[in-house]
Amino acid sequence: MRGRLTSAALATAALALALAVAPAGAAAISSRDIAATHAYLTADHAVLHTTVSTWSRVESAIGKLDARFGAECPHIGAGSPQSDEEQKLSLEVAGALWATGYHTNARAVQSFVKAVGRLTWSNPATTRAARSLTRGLTEMTKLGVPPLCADVRAWAASGYGAVPVDVVRYAKHAEAVEVKQIPHRLLAPFLQGSDRRLAARDEQLNTRFEELEFQHGQDQWNRLLEVLSLNQ
Repeated sequence: MRGRLTSAALATAALALALAVAPAGAAAISSRDIAATHAYLTADHAVLHTTVSTWSRVESAIGKLDARFGAECPHIGAGSPQSDEEQKLSLEVAGALWATGYHTNARAVQSFVKAVGRLTWSNPATTRAARSLTRGLTEMTKLGVPPLCADVRAWAASGYGAVPVDVVRYAKHAEAVEVKQIPHRLLAPFLQGSDRRLAARDEQLNTRFEELEFQHGQDQWNRLLEVLSLNQ
């Protein structure tokens, strides 16, 4: 009958309408998400590979830090009581180690921040996680090595009462900085092809980085506390 659409014509019309309305927007978002995810994984791999493969540079820099304080104020905390106030100084010591490590790899970290800082995803949670990560890394590269000798001297001069205000401020700031990778669950929907393998390699590198940081970090902290004769 004239004017009646056949089943084939109806299917063609429906397909045309679907392509014109929904998929065009979805494809655009998907393309952006895929590109942003690839850029993030590539930058993440670069900074993690650099950090892990040149870990000896961090060890060397921290060795120089120990030598510096060993020359400036060896065993300055000898005889100090173990207390809540000393815990704040211990955290300041940890901050000195974090600052030294991030300063050593500052160029690689800054390249990562530059590459990731402008990325966006259709999922706001993914974008927020990326911004939080780049902010944390930027804060760590700006974290200074505190004046440990002067701070311990001031604490001793007070009769081992309250530590200086700058110690409390520094310790709170250093402890508050968060450096967390974008959770895999937020990236998984956008992983395509070879990026799945790249994500797996990044996970392995991050695990290795965490192992190095934990295994060596505790020893480095204890060593610098010994240099200053401070309790944990």
